[in-house]
Amino acid sequence: MKAEKLVGTLLILFFIQPIFAQNILLPERFAFEPDLVYDSSIPSPAQYHGYELGEALTLYHQMVAYFRVLGQASSRITLGEYGETYEGRPLIYLVISSEENHSRLETLRQKNLERMNGGNDNSISLSPDAPMVVSFSYNIHGNEASTAEAAMQVAYRLAAAQDAETESLLNDVVFVMYPCINPDGRDRYSYWYKSMRRAVPATEFMELEHDATWPNGRTNHYWFDLNRDWIWGIHPESRGHISIYQQWMPQVHVDYHEQGINSNYFTAPGTTPRNMLLPDTYEAWSDTFGRANIAAFDKHKIAYFTRESFDFFYPGYGSSYPSVMGAIGMLVEQGGIGGGRAVETDDGQILTLRQRVFDHYTTSIASLKKAVERKSALISYAREAMDPASSKVATQAYILPDDPSGYLYEVLHILLQHGVEIQKSTSEFTVANAQNYRDNSLGRQSFPVGTYIISTDQSRHLFINTVMQQFMEIEDSVMYDMSTWSAPLAFNLEAFAVNQALSISTEPLQEAPKLPQGITNPEAEYAYVIDWNQRYAPRALAMLWKMRYRVRSAEKAFGIGDQKFSPGSLIILLGRNLEKAATVVADMEQLASDAQVQVVGLNTGRMDTGIDLVSRSSNVVKPPKVALMVDQPFDTYTAGQLYFLFDQDTRLPVARLRPTQLQQTDVPKFGRRYGYGDLNDYDVLLLPGANNLSALFGEKGLEALEDWIRRGGVLIATEESADFFTKKQSELTAVELDRPGKDTSSLAKYLPYQERQRYYGLKRIPGSALNAHIDTGHPLGFGIKDQVYALKFGSTGLKPSTNFQTVGYYEKDADKLLSAGYASSENLKHLAGKSWAGVVNMGQGKVVLITDNTQYRMFWRGPSRMIQNAVMLLPGM
Repeated sequence: MKAEKLVGTLLILFFIQPIFAQNILLPERFAFEPDLVYDSSIPSPAQYHGYELGEALTLYHQMVAYFRVLGQASSRITLGEYGETYEGRPLIYLVISSEENHSRLETLRQKNLERMNGGNDNSISLSPDAPMVVSFSYNIHGNEASTAEAAMQVAYRLAAAQDAETESLLNDVVFVMYPCINPDGRDRYSYWYKSMRRAVPATEFMELEHDATWPNGRTNHYWFDLNRDWIWGIHPESRGHISIYQQWMPQVHVDYHEQGINSNYFTAPGTTPRNMLLPDTYEAWSDTFGRANIAAFDKHKIAYFTRESFDFFYPGYGSSYPSVMGAIGMLVEQGGIGGGRAVETDDGQILTLRQRVFDHYTTSIASLKKAVERKSALISYAREAMDPASSKVATQAYILPDDPSGYLYEVLHILLQHGVEIQKSTSEFTVANAQNYRDNSLGRQSFPVGTYIISTDQSRHLFINTVMQQFMEIEDSVMYDMSTWSAPLAFNLEAFAVNQALSISTEPLQEAPKLPQGITNPEAEYAYVIDWNQRYAPRALAMLWKMRYRVRSAEKAFGIGDQKFSPGSLIILLGRNLEKAATVVADMEQLASDAQVQVVGLNTGRMDTGIDLVSRSSNVVKPPKVALMVDQPFDTYTAGQLYFLFDQDTRLPVARLRPTQLQQTDVPKFGRRYGYGDLNDYDVLLLPGANNLSALFGEKGLEALEDWIRRGGVLIATEESADFFTKKQSELTAVELDRPGKDTSSLAKYLPYQERQRYYGLKRIPGSALNAHIDTGHPLGFGIKDQVYALKFGSTGLKPSTNFQTVGYYEKDADKLLSAGYASSENLKHLAGKSWAGVVNMGQGKVVLITDNTQYRMFWRGPSRMIQNAVMLLPGM
């Protein structure tokens, strides 16, 4: 009898389980407009995939296949590709409109560009009933999985719905959809989730399926946040979708995201600070769309909020970039990151993937309808926004003197990619009052032939001023992201701004210039030299090592005839590379081409000035074995930036090691099939920013680390990791970390609860540019200008001392320290004259401490050579 009861119970559980799963995953209230009639020849996502949206995560290749089927089945959809990811996944977009509009799509696109680029030019002929352009982007963060799922349902609804409202909607809009901007991150998360999910949905938030491992799926292949890359285009995903965006120039754009599971749906408008250069009516328009979403949510009793979060100050988001391109750019955020298919929130509700998809589907349709409803007014807004007469900035032009050794050409390329018109002077000219970015002085300035001029009298004026202006007006300093991003500062360019129109002889720049490259005196008799000041000199060194050349690096400057070479310059002695005699000329030509550098052949080692080629100050530099620490507790983003710097920019192999792989760390070891990595197998240990390093390097770990350094190792610690290796923390070095004193004022003691966040927010430095100096005679400073803009987060610095070789330090005059962004006067006084980069000699090795991020998001490039110097040159010097 007991056995029969047991069998019966098991049978009941067997049948109940899928019913339970179905009910919990597909709540009835979240049906996608069930009363609509659809074209039966066009499959829905559920029909194509064999499961309802919300029952499972869809892999990217399955999504692409479905969108291709939609494109083939519906005359309302055209599918295009704009590139591929680092991992080889195609990047796709859809253009959705009526069949009639598709028959004249290219004409509509060209006319819309005329409409957007012409400002308020009434001579542009475009019928008032011509469609507007709207675009949406989904899944730029890979683990915000509901967004791309919703995109499938939105595309199906527009492709197959047979109602008159949809047909009218598509007559009035050309809808450009980016269904998944970050396929690599999405699949990283999706594959992980599928491998960990339970048969019975895990609603407990602490369950394994809700805890994806480092680096999670948010980022792309190189662990970058693509939602900060809309301007800079560092990655193929960004360059691709921006090229399509520029082809269409929409009047409305919405960027779809997810946030923490306990957050309710966020819809526009956001909070302060705002980009004060935007048209005054932007906020009202943002609220108009937010209220349209709210009206749709009220019908379904969906929880939401507005205005309390997410500022739109930084222009590199998917919501703020469209805004500086004349559109109404907006953000929406659904609660649910890490929520899998279902998870219990802190108020006891079960948040399902189905609801997350439903909510994004709902706002997608509501925003499209509102855009079409207000089509004429939105087009007028966009045309006025693009009209340079509406500019709020007095600057008439930005002037960039030519500099083929630095990052200027990259900036020019970025601006051209965004449709900016650039002129190049064909004669010398003088400006009476030019503002110098370096010292903020205003005065008479002469410029040579070949200077680049970016006039603000063009349709991209809003974008130009936002990206090029040194000082952006800030409503308050408590912001979601950084407080400055000025391109001349980020790339450490010589730059000037003028408030008067220029009347000079120029020619338009069609494409960014190429870096000088090639070989002088290819049949050299003694040596080849590569100046270290060149943009890609580190890549050239990595290539030389790969070709198995013996290379030296000059610790001091030298010259012969008219040729001058800076400290750090690479020397390839023919007498020390005799085995390469047959191929050396071809190798140098290939090097010059592939690394984009100039190679100079010399017939003698005796120099006219400075050191000779084989001086005692000419050091042998050998290819280092480099270990980059990744995984917890190291920051994903800064680890990714260092990884990218060497893997993509420099092409130098770097081994990525987890703390649990390295036997010299003090983290618990639970056994590895292939043993553990040994620090003694590496020459350089590179540490991204991390908190709580004491858990990795306890007493034994620090002893082993110090022993390794003294025997010749180079430890490079950046950001918070640099803090750890100071006197009061690990005691590995005697360098003192200097933090601001504790706030003991009476105001702080009696601070009202509602004011605490703002009060303490004003005490931090939220990514601001500080004027800084470089000791260019130290190997850590080779190839860098003697003045740079340091990007500062936080308010800590290092105390200069005689046993610490300071290489980078902040301007000593507090009144001249801040170049752009926000910092309190107290913080500026505290940081003035402090070190932020330097070297401690320890036995035969070195400890390099760099408290700032020198390659932030790979667009703040001025001091980034410092990390390359530390890895590639210091071990040999």
